Amino acid sequence: MLAFGNFVKQCGVVERLSKTMENELMNIVSILLSLGVGSQMTPEKIINPNSLGIILLGLVAFGVASAGGIMMAKLMNVFLPKGKKINPLIGSAGVSAVPMAARVSNKVGLEYDPSNFLLMNAMGPNVSGVIGTAIAAGVFIATFAK
Repeated sequence: MLAFGNFVKQCGVVERLSKTMENELMNIVSILLSLGVGSQMTPEKIINPNSLGIILLGLVAFGVASAGGIMMAKLMNVFLPKGKKINPLIGSAGVSAVPMAARVSNKVGLEYDPSNFLLMNAMGPNVSGVIGTAIAAGVFIATFAK
Protein backbone atom coordinates (compact mmCIF):
# COMPACT_ATOMS: atom_id res chain seq x y z
CA MET A 1 0.00 0.00 0.00
CA LEU A 2 2.94 2.33 0.63
CA ALA A 3 4.08 1.89 -2.96
CA PHE A 4 0.53 2.41 -4.23
CA GLY A 5 0.15 5.61 -2.21
CA ASN A 6 3.42 6.96 -3.57
CA PHE A 7 2.39 5.96 -7.10
CA VAL A 8 -0.94 7.79 -6.81
CA LYS A 9 0.75 10.89 -5.41
CA GLN A 10 3.58 11.04 -7.93
CA CYS A 11 1.59 10.25 -11.09
CA GLY A 12 -0.34 13.51 -10.63
CA VAL A 13 -3.37 12.25 -12.57
CA VAL A 14 -5.64 11.62 -9.59
CA GLU A 15 -4.86 14.62 -7.40
CA ARG A 16 -8.17 14.53 -5.52
CA LEU A 17 -7.70 10.85 -4.67
CA SER A 18 -4.15 11.55 -3.55
CA LYS A 19 -5.29 14.37 -1.26
CA THR A 20 -8.06 12.18 0.14
CA MET A 21 -5.62 9.36 0.83
CA GLU A 22 -3.20 11.74 2.56
CA ASN A 23 -5.80 13.36 4.80
CA GLU A 24 -9.32 12.03 5.25
CA LEU A 25 -8.72 8.36 4.43
CA MET A 26 -5.61 8.25 6.64
CA ASN A 27 -7.58 9.76 9.53
CA ILE A 28 -10.48 7.34 9.05
CA VAL A 29 -8.18 4.31 8.95
CA SER A 30 -6.30 5.54 12.04
CA ILE A 31 -9.56 6.01 13.94
CA LEU A 32 -10.85 2.56 12.97
CA LEU A 33 -7.55 0.93 13.90
CA SER A 34 -7.48 2.75 17.24
CA LEU A 35 -11.07 1.76 17.96
CA GLY A 36 -10.35 -1.85 17.06
CA VAL A 37 -7.35 -2.09 19.33
CA GLY A 38 -8.86 0.10 22.05
CA SER A 39 -12.06 -1.92 22.22
CA GLN A 40 -10.06 -5.00 23.17
CA MET A 41 -8.22 -3.26 25.99
CA THR A 42 -9.64 -3.24 29.47
CA PRO A 43 -8.25 -1.31 32.44
CA GLU A 44 -7.09 -4.61 33.96
CA LYS A 45 -4.91 -5.25 30.90
CA ILE A 46 -3.43 -1.76 30.72
CA ILE A 47 -3.00 -0.67 34.34
CA ASN A 48 -0.89 -3.46 35.74
CA PRO A 49 2.79 -3.57 36.59
CA ASN A 50 3.76 -5.53 33.47
CA SER A 51 2.08 -3.13 31.02
CA LEU A 52 3.35 -0.03 32.81
CA GLY A 53 6.85 -1.56 32.85
CA ILE A 54 6.69 -2.17 29.11
CA ILE A 55 5.60 1.42 28.48
CA LEU A 56 8.39 2.74 30.71
CA LEU A 57 11.00 0.54 29.03
CA GLY A 58 9.76 1.73 25.63
CA LEU A 59 10.17 5.38 26.64
CA VAL A 60 13.67 4.68 27.95
CA ALA A 61 14.54 2.80 24.75
CA PHE A 62 13.41 5.72 22.59
CA GLY A 63 15.48 8.14 24.66
CA VAL A 64 18.58 5.94 24.59
CA ALA A 65 18.24 5.26 20.85
CA SER A 66 17.84 8.96 20.03
CA ALA A 67 20.75 10.01 22.24
CA GLY A 68 22.89 7.14 20.96
CA GLY A 69 22.22 8.10 17.35
CA ILE A 70 23.17 11.70 17.98
CA MET A 71 26.33 10.74 19.87
CA MET A 72 27.37 8.25 17.16
CA ALA A 73 26.95 10.90 14.46
CA LYS A 74 29.06 13.29 16.52
CA LEU A 75 31.71 10.60 16.98
CA MET A 76 31.73 9.88 13.24
CA ASN A 77 32.16 13.60 12.54
CA VAL A 78 35.42 13.55 14.50
CA PHE A 79 36.92 11.17 11.92
CA LEU A 80 35.27 12.45 8.74
CA PRO A 81 36.92 15.06 6.50
CA LYS A 82 35.72 18.68 6.62
CA GLY A 83 33.25 18.54 3.70
CA LYS A 84 31.75 15.14 4.61
CA LYS A 85 30.38 15.86 8.10
CA ILE A 86 27.02 14.31 9.08
CA ASN A 87 24.21 16.32 10.65
CA PRO A 88 23.71 14.74 14.12
CA LEU A 89 19.93 15.05 13.71
CA ILE A 90 20.16 12.23 11.17
CA GLY A 91 21.34 9.97 13.99
CA SER A 92 18.29 10.76 16.09
CA ALA A 93 16.04 9.44 13.30
CA GLY A 94 17.41 5.90 13.70
CA VAL A 95 14.65 4.83 16.07
CA SER A 96 11.97 2.72 14.48
CA ALA A 97 9.16 5.25 14.82
CA VAL A 98 8.44 5.67 11.12
CA PRO A 99 8.02 8.38 9.91
CA MET A 100 7.67 10.51 13.02
CA ALA A 101 11.33 10.41 14.07
CA ALA A 102 12.40 11.55 10.59
CA ARG A 103 9.77 14.31 10.62
CA VAL A 104 10.94 15.56 14.00
CA SER A 105 14.57 15.59 12.80
CA ASN A 106 13.51 17.53 9.72
CA LYS A 107 11.44 20.01 11.74
CA VAL A 108 14.23 20.69 14.23
CA GLY A 109 16.71 21.09 11.37
CA LEU A 110 14.43 23.58 9.61
CA GLU A 111 14.07 25.64 12.80
CA TYR A 112 17.82 26.24 12.89
CA ASP A 113 18.40 26.55 9.14
CA PRO A 114 15.39 27.05 6.82
CA SER A 115 17.36 25.66 3.85
CA ASN A 116 18.20 22.43 5.73
CA PHE A 117 15.84 19.74 4.38
CA LEU A 118 16.66 16.54 6.25
CA LEU A 119 13.52 14.49 5.66
CA MET A 120 14.80 12.24 2.89
CA ASN A 121 18.19 11.85 4.56
CA ALA A 122 16.51 11.03 7.88
CA MET A 123 14.24 8.39 6.34
CA GLY A 124 17.26 6.18 5.56
CA PRO A 125 18.24 5.52 9.18
CA ASN A 126 14.56 5.57 10.09
CA VAL A 127 13.78 2.62 7.82
CA SER A 128 17.03 0.95 8.88
CA GLY A 129 15.78 1.13 12.46
CA VAL A 130 12.60 -0.68 11.44
CA ILE A 131 14.58 -3.38 9.63
CA GLY A 132 16.89 -3.76 12.64
CA THR A 133 13.92 -4.03 14.95
CA ALA A 134 12.35 -6.72 12.75
CA ILE A 135 15.59 -8.69 12.70
CA ALA A 136 15.98 -8.39 16.48
CA ALA A 137 12.38 -9.53 16.97
CA GLY A 138 13.01 -12.52 14.69
CA VAL A 139 16.13 -13.46 16.65
CA PHE A 140 14.24 -13.18 19.94
CA ILE A 141 11.38 -15.29 18.63
CA ALA A 142 13.76 -17.93 17.29
CA THR A 143 15.76 -17.95 20.51
CA PHE A 144 13.00 -17.89 23.10
CA ALA A 145 10.13 -19.68 21.27
CA LYS A 146 8.87 -22.74 23.07
